[in-house]
Formats: sequence, C-alpha cells, structure tokens
Amino acid sequence: MSFRLLDAADAESPLRPDELQVLRGQYEKEGEYVGVQTKFNYAWGLIKSNARGEQQEGVRLLSEIFRNAPERRRECLYYLALGHYKLGNYAEARRYNDLLLDLEPGNLQAGSLRGLIDDKVAKDGLVGVAILSGVAIAAGVLGSMIFKGARRR
Repeated sequence: MSFRLLDAADAESPLRPDELQVLRGQYEKEGEYVGVQTKFNYAWGLIKSNARGEQQEGVRLLSEIFRNAPERRRECLYYLALGHYKLGNYAEARRYNDLLLDLEPGNLQAGSLRGLIDDKVAKDGLVGVAILSGVAIAAGVLGSMIFKGARRR
C-alpha cells in the first residue's frame, strides 16, 4: 500500500453501523438545539460512509457548520473535500482541499487527498477522451457509409 493511501485512509474506511448509530442518536437527541461538535461528529461519520445518501447528508451538515461557525471552518475543510471527492465532485473537492493546504501547507492528509483527487481527475479525463475518440471514429465511419451510399444512387 502506498504512503498516500495510508494517509488518506479516511477515504475508504466507513464506521461500523453501530458506531454511526451512536452519532446519529446523539444528533437526534439534541434536536433543534444540536451543538456544533455533535453535528460535526455526525457529519464526519456520514462522510466516511459508503452510502451516497449518507455522504450527501454529511456534506450538507458540514456546509452548514462551515457557513454558520467561522471558528470551525478549518476543521470542516478536509471533510468537505473528502465528502465531495467520494461523491465525485472533484472540482469542489479540490477547492476545499486547496483552501486547507493554503492554511496548512504541510497537512499530510490534505496532501494525500490532493493526490487522490488529481489521480481521479486524470483517470476520468482519459476515459472521457477515449469515449469522445470512439464517438468521433464511429461518426466518421457512419458518415463515410452514408456518403458512399448516396454516391451509388
């Protein structure tokens, strides 16, 4: 396993269901007066989930904290970046991660996540180029067949 994968272990290590349930129970118990730390803990657990809906809810909760609790913004940056990465929102993931790296250039988790984001963007970009190339070739073949058929008439 590479050093980068060890550093970004949060990207692929969900909580056990019973652990997430403890966080959910505390969050629900506090109701409309939920504390920032409780909301952060629950959002953190949701971000780590493999379920897309839970990840989306985690990003939503962290976004609320980021907007409403300026003193907690730095703490939210990594998990917002991680949540967006797991959801495939790579531009947003990069934006939050770069904000954190601007504040903490030596942050190993953020540096590791930057590598994961860059790898995914490069891989998806290559897949996109391959798809576009295949479509262009197919269109060219189809166009030449139509053109040849029209010339025969």
